[in-house]
Amino acid sequence: MFNLLVTARKGAWESPGYLYDRSRFLEYTSDDIAASFQELKEPQLKALMELPCLFAYEGVRESVRVGRLTVKLRDNGRTMYVQPLIDESIPPIGFALIEPLQDALDIRDWEINRTHWAIKDQDLFEVLRYANLIPGNSEYSKITKADLPPVSRPEFRADSVGAFIEHVLHLNHGGRSVFYRGHSNSKKYRLEPSIFRKDERGNFIYRDVEDRMYRELLVSNSVDFSGDVYTLDRLVRMQHYSLPSRLLDITSNPLIGLYFACKSNPDVEGEVIVLTMEQGQIKYFDSDTASCIANLTRVSMESRDAIDFSSNDIRKFNRQKPIKQLLHFIKEEKPFFEGRLEPRHLRSVICVKGKHTNSRIAFQSGAFLLFGDEAFLDEDGTPDISVKRIAVTNKKDILRELDQLSINESTVFPYIENSARYIAQKFAFRDVDSSSCSDEL
Repeated sequence: MFNLLVTARKGAWESPGYLYDRSRFLEYTSDDIAASFQELKEPQLKALMELPCLFAYEGVRESVRVGRLTVKLRDNGRTMYVQPLIDESIPPIGFALIEPLQDALDIRDWEINRTHWAIKDQDLFEVLRYANLIPGNSEYSKITKADLPPVSRPEFRADSVGAFIEHVLHLNHGGRSVFYRGHSNSKKYRLEPSIFRKDERGNFIYRDVEDRMYRELLVSNSVDFSGDVYTLDRLVRMQHYSLPSRLLDITSNPLIGLYFACKSNPDVEGEVIVLTMEQGQIKYFDSDTASCIANLTRVSMESRDAIDFSSNDIRKFNRQKPIKQLLHFIKEEKPFFEGRLEPRHLRSVICVKGKHTNSRIAFQSGAFLLFGDEAFLDEDGTPDISVKRIAVTNKKDILRELDQLSINESTVFPYIENSARYIAQKFAFRDVDSSSCSDEL
């Protein structure tokens, strides 16, 4: 295994240090490896520093370097400060020599054109030795997936509705607002919206075409969106119809969270995530900050990538062409919006309550986490949003208990086709062995 670090900043790997945004970490990294680094504590940071590194630049002109790194978290885990430790016994390697080895190193063609940090399940030194690109006596200990730190698991496991509710009622949230989210597979799913999700190899599935998907659905179903005032309203409706978006569903009803933790993958451990935040942090459908973030959906990936967040000069930041385009979209729904965007707002994660435009959101007591440009929510939580986890097992029995409380497919998804399916399943003929019958009560 090895770290692949790519940057667009010229000379970065010859400098004392380099900052990676946390959202760029684990791109193009397989699910089974990424699961070990959902949280970044001492064991995970130690593992990163033990892995050999290939330091590369965007494009194909610059040579790559080999070495190791040290890494520290900054900005409450929002950024990762990397100090490259170049192995001077290995000379710079021209990318033209690396290019034929891309398949062997699992470096995808488009991957070298994006700043990111991936972890690859290949033996870097074996591949480089085979190509005679490094000295034969270069010694690095081989690290495999078996050497990675184990995925942490919640201390409490609920195997019944009663056990779950008892635990939830005894949690102390210090007066903060509480929301819940259910994951049917605790190893696979993360606190990220569907637009940022990746396939099993770590490739983004929808992110690069977010603006096109948004417009295509408006074109093909314009009547359904005719009453929506804000882009956020449209995103909520699109989320309702399963279009990938930068919204992440949460609920104020713990039993709804429990239902979704049990709804699928019956033999896999699920989890209910408990999120708490101060009441003042919760935004509403007409929030200016929500409008700024929601309208990022309408900006192309190329334009979003061109935004420079490095400057502390607000006026300079707002003079950028992509920011002017974003401001144009915002003013379409808020003509009196002040023409001044805050960089930190565009990269934040906020809790927002949208309009209850359909019965599903109303019944599920729904709210959303709205993710800004490459925004990242640490799996352990942030200073603003705290995170606790409850593991869920014995799913089939829990679903039967929830059904007795009128929480089932028919009520959670209150549409006639779901009600019909639920009723058919409920009343389906089941053969009962007559020998088990008895006159006793």
